[in-house]
Amino acid sequence: MEIRKGRYRHFKGNMYEVIGIAKHSESLEEMVVYRALYGEGDLWVRPASMWDETVERDGKTFKRFEYIGE
Repeated sequence: MEIRKGRYRHFKGNMYEVIGIAKHSESLEEMVVYRALYGEGDLWVRPASMWDETVERDGKTFKRFEYIGE
């Protein structure tokens, strides 16, 4: 799975920017490092395996994060 740097829309509507991929210091699991493009611009990490998942809400299926562009 390749996760590109750039802007993404979360299925709930907020916008984020992927900064890069890091590895967990203990498990070596790949983690996505991303910044909120709203509020204080907080930094977040999420397991890469969750990044490209689909989620179901109100009977509809969505990609958790949709790539918007650079």
